Amino acid sequence: MSTTPANDLVVINRALISVSDKNGLVEFGRALAEHGVEILSTGGTARALAAAGIPVKEVSDHTGFPEMMDGRVKTLHPTVHGGILALRDDPAHAQAMTAHGIGAIDLVAVNLYPFEATVAKGADFATCIENIDIGGPAMIRSAAKNHAHVVVLTEPGDYGPVIEAMATHSRATDGALRRRLAAKAYARTGSYDAAISAWFAIQQGETFPDRLLLAATKQAELRYGENPHQEAAFYTTGSARPGVATARQLQGKALSYNNLNDTDAAFELVGEFDPGETAVAIIKHANPCGVAIGENLLDAYRKALRCDPVSAFGGIIATNRPLDGTAAAAMVEIFTEVIIAPDADEAARAAIGAKKNLRLLLTGGMPDPAAPGMTLKSLAGGYLLQSRDAGRIGADDVQVVSKRAPSEQEMADLLLAFRICKHVKSNAIVYVKDGATVGIGAGQMSRVDSARIAARKAEDAAREAGIGQALTIGSVVASDAFFPFADGLLAAAEAGATAVIQPGGSMRDGEVIAAADAAGLAMVLTGMRHFRH
Repeated sequence: MSTTPANDLVVINRALISVSDKNGLVEFGRALAEHGVEILSTGGTARALAAAGIPVKEVSDHTGFPEMMDGRVKTLHPTVHGGILALRDDPAHAQAMTAHGIGAIDLVAVNLYPFEATVAKGADFATCIENIDIGGPAMIRSAAKNHAHVVVLTEPGDYGPVIEAMATHSRATDGALRRRLAAKAYARTGSYDAAISAWFAIQQGETFPDRLLLAATKQAELRYGENPHQEAAFYTTGSARPGVATARQLQGKALSYNNLNDTDAAFELVGEFDPGETAVAIIKHANPCGVAIGENLLDAYRKALRCDPVSAFGGIIATNRPLDGTAAAAMVEIFTEVIIAPDADEAARAAIGAKKNLRLLLTGGMPDPAAPGMTLKSLAGGYLLQSRDAGRIGADDVQVVSKRAPSEQEMADLLLAFRICKHVKSNAIVYVKDGATVGIGAGQMSRVDSARIAARKAEDAAREAGIGQALTIGSVVASDAFFPFADGLLAAAEAGATAVIQPGGSMRDGEVIAAADAAGLAMVLTGMRHFRH
């Protein structure tokens, strides 16, 4: 076994380079050549180096064995892996190297075949299979295992630190650098295998494979988590779904843990609206405090803000339309943490630019609320994995169970309220009137308490707006789950609601429907629940 200390310097005499990402390749190869390093390479990498006038030796010339089977077999050879894996300070290893003519390989720079990108392009099964790299991961893992003697590089960003170390240490790398790059290498091969495993599961029609492998790339280390004593980082999965992970941040401070969580909630909510609707959502602590559709963004924003202007302070604003200057000017009148939109015109950017700490995120598109996807939640010792709540209810999907059917306007507001309910923490109650929320009750242990809290906040909002009666007068109300008793329904009726939408399914549905009829309410059942914990 090796006794080489991890901080020992190892001189690089021979390097093996085989990369699909050619960024920085020529500069890196030239730097190695200037240090007198012999370069082994394959295929396109060798051609690119040679074209730049950099001395390079084909791996097939080094091994004495030609590439075969369309390149599937080229680096899978004892001369290559023996040169990488040999312990230089082990006499038996040194003797084997001499006996079999195996030269040491001190640096391995390998990119893997672009499997993830190939899948993302929608390639067919055979093409995806051909883009599963075998030799690359084997060389990376070999070099990472033997990091006491070999430095491994898996992306162009690794070139600079290695060249800097060689310049500092007379063509050598230090143990700390090799150890760091080895850890990074195993993370890369692990994420690569996870991507392949996930793709195969999809091909097999397996929603929940026996082993769940997660792969994500660190986007940023955050100042802290939900609270200052917690550490946090933001990772992305490579999904192309428009949202906070794919957005461009045009200005403002770095996003915090809570900013990211709340902004995702806001944009997913406005993603629920149809292309012909103009919508604005204001989010605070991952719950909506105002949502509305309007003739334009300014109209929708003012209606959303009216629902709960107190909670909107320091919140997140999301739009489903490119942001215009008029709406942006109104949005910056109160303190806002983040504005996220598919795009923004120059006037909007200028208005927001006057608030240097306000973050502006542009996504370039809207998420598809019906698209399949998964959500993951961690528990002590495990995870909960489920499909995204992509359920949507239309007018043809509901059952009228009351004596009075809802009017056309009531039905439109009921469907809107139920869509919003999906994004409110349970137990959720949402009052809507004329295309805007007028009261939201979230996260209560009792549904009747959610109804009462929403009604009280509607009274507060009315006073703030100088209106003589609660905003919930003449509204409709949605419940994310059934009313277990009539008390929650009666609380909504007392608040002034005229129509109700709820999943139904309670043992006391009959009592609740009778209470609705007695109060003159229209009621429709969806048969679909929207718990959000």
